[in-house]
Amino acid sequence: MKDLYTFDYSTKSALSTYEEVRSAYSRLFAELKLPHLVAEATSGDIGGDLSHEYHLPTSIGEDTVISCSSCDYVANEELATARPEGSDQSCTELQGQGVIRSEPEAARVWRGVSKDRSTLINVWYPGSPRGANPHGLSRLSDADLNTRAMKAVLPELDSSLGDSISFWMSTSSPSTARGPRRIINMVDCRLGKSFSSALRARTSQFPILPPQSDLDLSTIPCSYIDSQGDGGPLNLIRIRDGDSCPRCSSGSLKVQKAIELGHTFYLGTRYSTPLGAHVQIPAALVENELDQSSADKLAHVPMQMGCHGIGVSRILGAVTDHLADDRGLNWPRVIAPFEVVVIPGRGFEEEGAMVAEALAGHGELNAASKQHIDTALDDRSESLPWKMKDADLVGYPVLVILGRKWESERLCEVQCRRLEIKWQVSLAELPMYVDQLLYHL
Repeated sequence: MKDLYTFDYSTKSALSTYEEVRSAYSRLFAELKLPHLVAEATSGDIGGDLSHEYHLPTSIGEDTVISCSSCDYVANEELATARPEGSDQSCTELQGQGVIRSEPEAARVWRGVSKDRSTLINVWYPGSPRGANPHGLSRLSDADLNTRAMKAVLPELDSSLGDSISFWMSTSSPSTARGPRRIINMVDCRLGKSFSSALRARTSQFPILPPQSDLDLSTIPCSYIDSQGDGGPLNLIRIRDGDSCPRCSSGSLKVQKAIELGHTFYLGTRYSTPLGAHVQIPAALVENELDQSSADKLAHVPMQMGCHGIGVSRILGAVTDHLADDRGLNWPRVIAPFEVVVIPGRGFEEEGAMVAEALAGHGELNAASKQHIDTALDDRSESLPWKMKDADLVGYPVLVILGRKWESERLCEVQCRRLEIKWQVSLAELPMYVDQLLYHL
């Protein structure tokens, strides 16, 4: 890891520092010339009010990133939301999505249990993809539920159990040492307020208790959750490709696997306040200080902190997976050990050294040129095909080969596997041509 810790005396300056770090990280990953994503993220156990993740999309990634096709909305799966189809952002009542008594599959229920096993948690969601995802699905199932969204509303949920009902049913009496037995019903917003109202009034055909239960529902307290804590719509279905963007009206969402390469956190005073990490500054610098007569006074303020990191070894692994092919590695210019390798055929070793010096900016040939390219010379006595295969395995961005065309016409063969280029270039034009290739790598 490359770690960075920042310390400021005010929220304003700390947020300014945070944006400077974000900008620097974005420029760094942009230099890789790979399709990286900067996603809004949750701070997790580290804490703080603001964080961003820096991802490289890859099929072997452990994270899921959601991005919009139209606007700049990018978020990781823990934070991402989608606009439910068939409604505006309020998602209060969808047409045709109220209680449908004649269609048992209009709604489905997944049952979980709390960590202390005293609470049964019913999660109600639409049985068909109407309003959830209009892209060809015939039915929704428990696998479509977003457990992160559930836990964001109900942290006490334990989603790891395969048979959670039996654990709850094993609570033999209405009140135990683990707490009173109760039921919580979470209702996805696509089912509409009328569905939630029917559950509350016990007029719905959908059973709050599992069919195998012989418990008396009237003796068990029930509560209902049909919106987020801030009053927003409760979206419990996992986001899929093509869902509507929550930020703009025209964009659709794309779901990608990705590997996290970096993370920035604005911590605020999460750690400085409990640890007593304060700094002494002129009182006039304190935010919202209006009394300029206090310029000679001092104030003690907790440090505003940030922590940021880049996974150096992760970058190497992610780039390898993204760019390597069946012939070998394929490094971007900025992290390649050498940008170019000169591979002379047998008998052309001295000419190869001269070509390598020209590319590196040395010698009379390149005296007027400003190109200074990191160049390696493979002057081993192995055969030309052997050395070319080794160069592909190592992953040099550009290969310059002195072969038959060099012997007959004094032309170098320039190969760039990533750009699918193989071209014959004269020695005089070689430095400029190679530099133009490297610009795209």
